[in-house]
Amino acid sequence: MAQGGRGLAKLDGKTVFVPYTLPGEAVTAEIASRRGAALFARGLRLRAASTDRVPPRCAHFGPGRCWECQWQHIDYGAQLLLKQDVLADQLSRQGQLPDALIEAALRPVLPAPEPWAYNHTLRLARDQQGNWGLRRDGGGYHAIDECLVTHPDLLDLLRQLDLDYTTARRMILRRGGDGGLMLIFEVSAEEAPDLRADLPLSVNMILPDREPINLIGDAFSHYRIAGQDFRVTAGSSIRSNIAGAELLVYQVMQALQLQGGERALDLYAGVGIFSAFLAPRADLVTLVESYPPAASDADVNLQGRDNVDVVEGQVEAVLADMEREGARYEVAVVDPPSAGLGKAVIGQLERLGVARLVYVSGDPASLARDSRQLIDAGFFLRAVQPIDLAPQTYYISALATFER
Repeated sequence: MAQGGRGLAKLDGKTVFVPYTLPGEAVTAEIASRRGAALFARGLRLRAASTDRVPPRCAHFGPGRCWECQWQHIDYGAQLLLKQDVLADQLSRQGQLPDALIEAALRPVLPAPEPWAYNHTLRLARDQQGNWGLRRDGGGYHAIDECLVTHPDLLDLLRQLDLDYTTARRMILRRGGDGGLMLIFEVSAEEAPDLRADLPLSVNMILPDREPINLIGDAFSHYRIAGQDFRVTAGSSIRSNIAGAELLVYQVMQALQLQGGERALDLYAGVGIFSAFLAPRADLVTLVESYPPAASDADVNLQGRDNVDVVEGQVEAVLADMEREGARYEVAVVDPPSAGLGKAVIGQLERLGVARLVYVSGDPASLARDSRQLIDAGFFLRAVQPIDLAPQTYYISALATFER
């Protein structure tokens, strides 16, 4: 299984990617396209099925249709093993880590608390006919009326919406932990819609510069994670698997092994979820977040915690200021975007004295590349704990623990 959710085969020494397959299966397929040296095929006939193959539940699943769930044809237990294999492969190929280190560090994948109906956020775009849908394999969008990994309340809302607002090409449906529903339009022009809301929901708009504009109801959703309450403004990010986010918080705190009295960094911190649990155990927590509404959320979410400093700004620039001021930190938790940390930030963490680093990742390739650079900078990879926050898909989250 390749990173990206497709099966990998060879034809005359060339790599061929075939979706909706499993390792060990025999299929008849035809080449559909090529990108560089790689070939992409479509399956025509399943000749020998894996024992891990199961019937997909969703009518939208399959070739030429929705590509949001790539693995509904795979037994959930087998999905976990495949995700661990893909992560190990990326650490080896992209990170050039020795097999002995990967074997010692990589732990079994923690399953999601619920493999279905776990998403509290549904992101949709218009297809060519103007219907709202999800990504289609091969490009474009596939109109949907159900999504079995999405919370039923959001699907009920989608079926009730009657929208005539062509300026919005993308929209987000979000369910708060309290059951509150929100509709968020992402627009390419500053043209507010003429709205009538007959449904109990809030409506917000995200402008091209990512500024959120409140139109109806509340500007933010509310969530409760591991006993703590969080406000999340439209435009701010939160993991859509809320039960899984609680599991992730627990694993991060276990990996940090705080003894009390440490100075901690929380980078790419979003609305401050990790900082809320760091604060009672650390002497000082410095939270850094570049998106202004998320930093404002963090200020609200961390009110009353006098040992937390919320800093709005780009991580690299903020850490450069800290270096000039002679700041020192013992521990850090980082939750970077899919591009990863990069060499500059890794060097800054080293110079700030960070001795224990917990790296939260949703992209095995960037985690692998950064792992190599962290090791080259003098860190040791202690453990990699994969966590499945997106069942029925190829996406895999992991937290890696590094020590100086």
